[in-house]
Amino acid sequence: MKAQARILDKYMSTAAIGKVEWIGLRPAHKSAMLTQTAVEAIAGKGLEGDHQSSRSNGSTRQVTLINVEDIRVLEQLMNLTEIHPQRLRRNIVVSGLNLHAMRYQLLRLGSALLRVQAHCHPCLRMERELGEGALLSMYGRGGYCAVVEEGGTIALGDCVERVGQANLI
Repeated sequence: MKAQARILDKYMSTAAIGKVEWIGLRPAHKSAMLTQTAVEAIAGKGLEGDHQSSRSNGSTRQVTLINVEDIRVLEQLMNLTEIHPQRLRRNIVVSGLNLHAMRYQLLRLGSALLRVQAHCHPCLRMERELGEGALLSMYGRGGYCAVVEEGGTIALGDCVERVGQANLI
């Protein structure tokens, strides 16, 4: 992972800054997503108003992120005209920054600092939501789980920028 950080430090430029494209909250488990224009990230908890933030077990799935570019690939693979982010049940959609290269990195979204962790693998619910083949189509494109290191506000249009490697100790 140190090699990954060195490569990212060497080759990432300011042109590699992404943007927050969509924000959604899940007020309760399996409830409909609520689209937001801004949200408060709470350190160690998640997003205010999202059911994950009420858990006190230090979950690594406090916030879920996905690339809009991966959503577009998924649309092609599933032969769908459009997949609205609500259907994928991820909290934040970003563009212009390759999240696949950001695992174990620290990202600044608005004034909040997130530590990108594990893959956010799709569940069988995606088969029901998007149709047969969704699970396989989403594999490797389901986004990432993140932890809120520093709280702050995240709003539509905010920059998404890598600020360093996460301390994994």
